[in-house]
Amino acid sequence: MTKTLVTVFGAAVLAAGAVLVKHHYWPLEPDHKPREEVAEYIAMMVSVLYALVLGLSLAAVQGIQSSAGAHVQAEASAAHQILLLAEGLPPAQAERTRVGVDAYVRHVVTVEWPAMAHGTLDGGRGWDLVERLRTAMQVPDTATAAQQLTGRETLAQLSTLSRARRGREADVGASLSPVLWFGLLVGGVLTMAFIFVFGIDRSFTHVAMVMGLSALITLTALLVHHLNTPFSGLFAVDATPFMRYFPFP
Repeated sequence: MTKTLVTVFGAAVLAAGAVLVKHHYWPLEPDHKPREEVAEYIAMMVSVLYALVLGLSLAAVQGIQSSAGAHVQAEASAAHQILLLAEGLPPAQAERTRVGVDAYVRHVVTVEWPAMAHGTLDGGRGWDLVERLRTAMQVPDTATAAQQLTGRETLAQLSTLSRARRGREADVGASLSPVLWFGLLVGGVLTMAFIFVFGIDRSFTHVAMVMGLSALITLTALLVHHLNTPFSGLFAVDATPFMRYFPFP
């Protein structure tokens, strides 16, 4: 959070310095008539840019963030349900299922999560543990009717876990469209450029406008950036759902 605030403040100060340099080396001509409509024009540009490009960008990255959170919660909940249902399996299958669930969750939390924080995920080992778990919960033909029913429900929960896991893997690679990134960056640069193209004869007013607008653009771009990486940054989806159900020491 501190780094973000420093970046926003730095962008504002840098823009203010650019304005002061402009007023010092390229002052307005004596016969130049100030254009009072510049402020209104800039306000229109900001409203159009942020209502369209930034609105779409924020909606897109918020969707990525929400999807990641939903998949993680569903995966952790399914793993917990499997652990609870294991009590109704035959003793041998129940023990293997508990061990399998514990191994899977530990792998997800201790191995996969650090990798996802860096934007990568090699899910091969995780899927191997899922298949081992599927094998471990296979109920023999000698099991009672209740145990057979529990076994089918356990397999159904494992299918839910698998779907949520596939969604989580997709979320790791999800990203904002390059077209929207282009609109964000170029739109911000153009908006800032208009302040320099259209002169304002009041230096203080000019500095205040540039600082405020540059801070707003920088803050919004950083917000999109952090939301665009669902497993890292300020708004990262963490392993709390797994830790709630499986409190590792």
